[in-house]
Amino acid sequence: MAFVSKLSTPNPAASLSEALRPGRDSSRNGFLSFRPSSSAANYKINLSASLRSRHSLPLKTSLRIKCSQTDGNGSPAKRTVLHDLYEKEGQSPWYDNLCRPVTDLLPLIASGVRGVTSNPAIFQKAISSSDAYNDQFRELVQAGKDIESAYWELVVKDIQDACKLFEPIYDQTDGGDGYVSVEVSPRLADDTEGTIEAAKWLHKVVDRPNVYIKIPATEACVPSIKEVIANGISVNVTLIFSLARYEAVIDAYLDGLEASGLNDLSRVTSVASFFVSRVDTLIDKSLEKIGTPEALNLRGKAAVAQAALAYQLYQRKFSGPRWEALVKKGAKKQRLLWASTSVKNPAYPDTLYVAPLIGPDTVSTMPDQALEAFIDHGTVSRTIDSNASEAEGIYNALQKLGIDWGHVGNQLELEGVDSFKKSFDSLLDSLQEKANSLKLVSH
Repeated sequence: MAFVSKLSTPNPAASLSEALRPGRDSSRNGFLSFRPSSSAANYKINLSASLRSRHSLPLKTSLRIKCSQTDGNGSPAKRTVLHDLYEKEGQSPWYDNLCRPVTDLLPLIASGVRGVTSNPAIFQKAISSSDAYNDQFRELVQAGKDIESAYWELVVKDIQDACKLFEPIYDQTDGGDGYVSVEVSPRLADDTEGTIEAAKWLHKVVDRPNVYIKIPATEACVPSIKEVIANGISVNVTLIFSLARYEAVIDAYLDGLEASGLNDLSRVTSVASFFVSRVDTLIDKSLEKIGTPEALNLRGKAAVAQAALAYQLYQRKFSGPRWEALVKKGAKKQRLLWASTSVKNPAYPDTLYVAPLIGPDTVSTMPDQALEAFIDHGTVSRTIDSNASEAEGIYNALQKLGIDWGHVGNQLELEGVDSFKKSFDSLLDSLQEKANSLKLVSH
C-alpha cells in the first residue's frame, strides 16, 4: 500500500511529454500527435469541469474540484479522498468512462484514479458524439476497412493510449493495478468459442500488459473465461448479477489458472465485475408492487446486501488448500469490482453504491457523477463487512417476500447483454452514416 506515495512524486504531464516527445516511436504508443504544454504549471485542469464537459445532466453538488499535476510551484498533485481509499482501505478507485482525448484522464489519475473500464455503451457515446475520431475513421475507410473493422481500430487506439497513461501504476504495483478494460463484441454473449477467439484477438492487437479483456458472465461465456485465463490472458468478467453466477465465475478463474500449465501465475490476473444499482432498480419495482410496509422499507437495500454477501463468498473461495496451492505459483486473487455504481433513483444518496462497499482487495469503478460525489463528500472506512448479519437478513427477507434472486440475476443479465448489443449496433449504424456523410462509402 506504499505505492501512492511513490506515485505522487513523478509528474504525469512530464511523463506524458517523455512518451510523446518528437522522434519517439509513436506507432508503438498509438498516440495522436499531441503536444502538452512545456510548463506543467500551465497544465491546470478543473476536474469538475472536465467531468461535466461530457455530460449534460446537472450535478446535485456545487463541487469545484481542482486537481492538477502541480499546484504551480512544482509540488506534487493534491491528495483527494481517492488516495485515502486506496492507501487506508485497499480499494482501487477506477473510472467508468473513456473518450478522446485520452489525456483527459491525466487529472483523474492525479486525483487518485487507478484504472479505467469501458463498454460498448461508453464507446457508442464517445464515438457518435465527437469529431475527435473523424480523421482516423476517414483514413481507415479510405484504406478499405469495413465499418466494423474500423470501429475496432478506433477502440483499440483509445485502449492502447489509456494503457500507456496507466502503465506507471501497473509497473509500480507489480501488475496489481493500473488496468484498462475493453470488451469483446456483445454479439458473442451466447458464443463460447467465438468469445474465446475474440478475446485472444483483442489481447494480441492491443498488445499492452495492463489491458483487461472483458467477457460477460453469461452461461455460454463462463467456459470461455476458463479457457482465456488458461491461455495467460487477464480478464475482467462483466455483467455479474447473482451470487450463483459469481461463484461460477470464481471457479472458472481457478480452473483456468490450474489448466494454464504456467509455473508463474503472477501476470495472469482478473477482476469480477459485480453490478449493483441495477439490482435495486429491478427489485424496487417488485417491492412497490407488493406494497406492504415491510416491502417498501426494503427499497434501496437489496443491491448492497447482495454485494456484501458476494464479498463473503470471495473471502471463502480465495482461501483454503486449493487457493494456497495456486498462491505458491504466484497467483493473485480475482478482485471483486463494484460496477454500475451510479445512483438511478434521485431519492437515494449519491454515494449509495460506493460508500457501503469499501473493503480491501476490491475495486470500485465510478462514472462521472459517482466519482465527483465521492470525492466531494465520501467517507473512507471499511464498510463492506461491517454488518454481514444485516446483509444476510435483508437478502432472506426479500426471498420471503417472493423475490427470486435467480430470476433477478437472469433478467438483469439479459437486459445488460441486450443493452450492450443495441449500443454496439447503434454505433455501427452511426459510423455507416458518418462514412456516407463524408462521401467515403458508395451506396
